[in-house]
Amino acid sequence: LAAVRGELPALRHLVQVRDDSGHALLPGAVDYEEWLAAERPDPIDLPYSADDLYVLFTGGTTGMPKGVLWRHEDVFFNGLGGHVPGFERLDSEEKLLRHVDSGLGGRFLILPPFMHGAGQWAAFNTFHRGGTVILPDEVRRFDPHAAWRTIERQRVDQMSLVGDAFARPLLAALREGGYDASSVRVISSTAAVLSPGVKQELAALLPDGTMFIESIGATEAGLQAMSWDAASGPGGHSAYQLRENSILLSEDRRRFLEPGSDEVGWLATRGHLPLGYLGDPERTRQTFPVIDGVRYCIGGDRARWDEDGRLLFLGRDSACINTGGEKVYAEEVERVVKGHPSVNDALVVGVRDTRWGQRVTAVVSLRDRGASPTVEELRAHCAPHLADYKIPRAVVVAAEIVRSPSGKPDYAWAKAFAEESSCQMPTRS
Repeated sequence: LAAVRGELPALRHLVQVRDDSGHALLPGAVDYEEWLAAERPDPIDLPYSADDLYVLFTGGTTGMPKGVLWRHEDVFFNGLGGHVPGFERLDSEEKLLRHVDSGLGGRFLILPPFMHGAGQWAAFNTFHRGGTVILPDEVRRFDPHAAWRTIERQRVDQMSLVGDAFARPLLAALREGGYDASSVRVISSTAAVLSPGVKQELAALLPDGTMFIESIGATEAGLQAMSWDAASGPGGHSAYQLRENSILLSEDRRRFLEPGSDEVGWLATRGHLPLGYLGDPERTRQTFPVIDGVRYCIGGDRARWDEDGRLLFLGRDSACINTGGEKVYAEEVERVVKGHPSVNDALVVGVRDTRWGQRVTAVVSLRDRGASPTVEELRAHCAPHLADYKIPRAVVVAAEIVRSPSGKPDYAWAKAFAEESSCQMPTRS
């Protein structure tokens, strides 16, 4: 900040949060804690508007993080609890206050970082339901043992996390530490899907009836679909319910796909949407098309209906692998691969191949330092749950799977690592 301060002519106030660096405050800055403790006059009576702006940055799953520009009204009703499925629409101050007084928000431990929507929106939703937002003892990095100590001491009943990247370390720490988890009632995962095996193992250690809530959405789209269930078998998939403002569009984006269709479609959302990407009108135009006079957000997530009319989430189109003319969605395969008893974490990528175009390759980290599963063993594990062309034809072992602090996968790293590594030869099946 000191280096660019001269380039910020409109900067009038600087509030600095002290850390462990030992650096002095910048000239003219006030200390955050001292500022909070100081006596201040009554709040300044400034006008506010539903058109006030809020900027939230994406997690960078498909590249550099992008700023998404929301109006306050739109982000409140879409992502911050203004209209939650099963509850009334909070379209007046009286309704909001009544909702806050209900205390439905409980005691919510927020584990994802607050720089992205997974953490921010979970906190705002809790506040707007009259709950208590609780932070773990260790906030500079994710420490699963610190999380369980906080749960014990604060009697946390709900916990927010980001997929297996958070759930697996929490599971291991709970087994190691023998913590009291009797207060936990809800595990909420956003921005990444929990693999069925992890849910099953967590459920075995948590109170009976613990609910697993998984949300599909994006910084650009808000909440699109939700799943409420207990643990399922290792090859199962969570079934999602679309919000009333979300639909499944056909590949050509011309038709709505209804239950019974076997086509893979695009998740699309209408209604309360952001204005677009900050400073990027072209990407805004691509992501927010107008179809039959209605503005939609198509963030790139893919899904299809299964035989029972349930919505199955497949993953981001940007992580799609084209192998032998067939499309394979990485997240669908990863959920199954991570169910193998030797696998701790996994990413699935396409590696250049003269025969297949792209070879489906699993980059895995191991639970223990034992032997890696062979291609044949991994294929046998996946066979009951995936079509043959989706099953990895090569396995690469990494010491650790690289993810962002918010748990998002680094597919660029995984692809480079897989291509540089000595892969096992593909089988001839």
